[in-house]
Amino acid sequence: MGALLVTPLIKEVKRTADPERTVILDAPPGTSCPVVETLRGSDYCLLVTEPTPFGLNDLQLAVGVVRELGIRFGVILNQSDSGDDQVMDYCRQEGIPVLLEIPFSRDLAVAYSKGVAIIEQDASYLERFQHLCQAIQAEVGG
Repeated sequence: MGALLVTPLIKEVKRTADPERTVILDAPPGTSCPVVETLRGSDYCLLVTEPTPFGLNDLQLAVGVVRELGIRFGVILNQSDSGDDQVMDYCRQEGIPVLLEIPFSRDLAVAYSKGVAIIEQDASYLERFQHLCQAIQAEVGG
């Protein structure tokens, strides 16, 4: 009683968003109701995963949801130099674009834990994220 429910909050955020601007919504991991509500009506979805069996399982579930909703999507592979090749193999087999690979970096992890943005810690990521944005804009048409 008295607790704010996440799904109505997401609906309100989306309702009040300026349709003339680019709006980025960050959903929790998984495929729960808040994730589905966040995705509903979106132009594009970035799925972030890791190259592990758990990462692959969660990615497969998320791919099912975005495909069911008819949303274009791509993948960011975090800690891309760890784990195995199963996620990359799955993406190739399914025709899913891997738009960005972020290798593990202790320096980035420490900076992140202190609230420092990745581009402040490593300026090379600014260009990588710019390319990511351009790829998404090309996909959605603007």
